[in-house]
Amino acid sequence: GMGDGGAGAVGGDPVTVQPVAFPSFDNHLPAAGMLNGNLDLLLDVQLNLTVELGRSELSIKDVLELTRGSVIELNRVAGEAVDLFANGKMIAKGEVVVIEDNFGLRITSIVSPAERIKAL
Repeated sequence: GMGDGGAGAVGGDPVTVQPVAFPSFDNHLPAAGMLNGNLDLLLDVQLNLTVELGRSELSIKDVLELTRGSVIELNRVAGEAVDLFANGKMIAKGEVVVIEDNFGLRITSIVSPAERIKAL
C-alpha cells in the first residue's frame, strides 16, 4: 500500500524496477564545428554591460541621511582602472573616457574569449 513504506503500485500490485541504461559519454568538449555552430546562435543575444566606478558601504542611518549634494567616498583611487561587467560577471578593466558628451570606457585588460563565454 501507500503508507507501508514498501514499493508498490497504487493498487498494491508489485512493481518491477529495472536499472536505466544511459549511453556512455566522455568528458570531452564537442567537436569545434558543433560548438561554433551553437555559439553562432547566441552571437546576436544582447547583454547588459555595466561599468563600476567603485563601491562604498553605508549604514541604513547614513543612507537615510543622504541629501542633494551629499558626497560618498568610493573604494577606488582617482585614475584607477574601473571594472566592466557583462550580465553581472566581470570581464574587463579600463579607464573612463569622454566621447563627445557621453562617458565611455577604454579597455586596458580583458579576459580571454573563452573566459568571457564561460562568464555568460
